[in-house]
Amino acid sequence: MKSNILVTGGTGKTGRRIVHILKNEQENVFVGSRHNTPAFDWNDQKSYANVLKGMDSAYIAYTPDLAVPGAKEAIQTFTELALKEGLDKVVLLSGKGEKEAEACEEIVANSGLNYTIVRASWFNQNFSESVFSDPILAGHVALPMAEAEIPFVDADDIAEVVAKALRDNSLNGQIITVTGPRKLTFKEAVQTIAKATNRTINFQAITLEQYLEGMENAGVPADFIWLFGYLFKEVLGNADNQTVSNDIESILGRKAMDFTEFAQKTAATGIWNQTITQAL
Repeated sequence: MKSNILVTGGTGKTGRRIVHILKNEQENVFVGSRHNTPAFDWNDQKSYANVLKGMDSAYIAYTPDLAVPGAKEAIQTFTELALKEGLDKVVLLSGKGEKEAEACEEIVANSGLNYTIVRASWFNQNFSESVFSDPILAGHVALPMAEAEIPFVDADDIAEVVAKALRDNSLNGQIITVTGPRKLTFKEAVQTIAKATNRTINFQAITLEQYLEGMENAGVPADFIWLFGYLFKEVLGNADNQTVSNDIESILGRKAMDFTEFAQKTAATGIWNQTITQAL
């Protein structure tokens, strides 16, 4: 029998991929977003109950990050309402090496719902769909924590794992750690993209203070500056976040996508070869 599945953040990096997979599997999917009807907004707890009605399970992708103030309260309210509305299971997207995210994991684990927690490393798509894409286009990437070795994970792999977890009860109660198959520094990642695009892209190592100051000078809101400071210092600085997991291979029966493959596939779309004028 088909399931009714709520995908919060259903238009985001992982959410839209999960929606695509589930629809191809003929599941009944509701996209939780501010632009859908009924609307869903993590900042408006009154919107939670309406999207949970009639659902069997839900994917929880809290934005901007489980580390920010208010996240725990939102997850607590959401899971309480999910239990009240009769949902059977939730799958939480969490962050690898994030202590604050682990507090949200505990809320989900103690909610009375069946659950799976998916802890993700930094996404490959940060270079193509998010914060690092404009510097890639500009041909100059300046980042702190240059010595950190990161097992970047692909959003397509995360989506496949989540889609399976939402429908596979054998994964109930598990914490799944999703990473790429190897670790790269930011410089190595940028060099890989440069090779795939046949472009010159320079990498510059800077201090965290310089990076955050640059964000401030660019008019980035203070709460986002705080978040990036946290993610660089506390998450990338955490040795646990720099370890490779084989959970993707164990669950999907294939190896996780390598960063080189991601770079080649993405380069083929042409998005990294736009002019700077187009990018802006």
